Amino acid sequence: MKRKLNLSYYQNPNVEFMAKDLLGKALYTNRNGGLTAGIITETEAYFGIDDKGSHVYGNRRTGRTEIIYGSGGFTYVYLCYGIHHLLNIVVSGNDDPKCVLIRAVEPFLGNEIIAERRKMPVTGIAVSSGPGSLTKALGIDASFNKKDLSGDEIWIEDVGNRYAPEEIAAVPRIGIAYAGEHALLPLRFYIKGNRFVSKKVKSVL
Repeated sequence: MKRKLNLSYYQNPNVEFMAKDLLGKALYTNRNGGLTAGIITETEAYFGIDDKGSHVYGNRRTGRTEIIYGSGGFTYVYLCYGIHHLLNIVVSGNDDPKCVLIRAVEPFLGNEIIAERRKMPVTGIAVSSGPGSLTKALGIDASFNKKDLSGDEIWIEDVGNRYAPEEIAAVPRIGIAYAGEHALLPLRFYIKGNRFVSKKVKSVL
């Protein structure tokens, strides 16, 4: 079974549910005729203006973050440390700025293209584990910001993977020490047992 997720899927305001539900789904990109895809193996949830780890904390509504305030089903891509492009999926409805950071994928389609982009074999964990690695693998850069996920450049498909709660690790998010106590919230999720995960730790849930 393969089914492109329609925009209504992304309207769910429960960002923790969405971050877990996206695990196992296939993220596709079509760049210059090169079709690639990866199975989403790791995500992080960002719950909006009260989340000290979020770009919209304190209702910081700027030109960069405006896309997060819109309706779910669009991409928010930003440059981290001037080096890595990171991909977020906007969820929920208008004026409820929540998003899910995609942290890792397992190569699924277009392996030759992925290997060429990363200059390494697709069997290596580093090829697409980590938010900066997966965007390089799938050819995602700033031009993919604010894209409609029902379009033909970037989209997500349900390929039939399902996981029981005990098969999903829930651990603190990475790289947001500035968020204080919110950095410790178990809002990073990954598929237990999958090789393509940026950093595995003992689950706190």
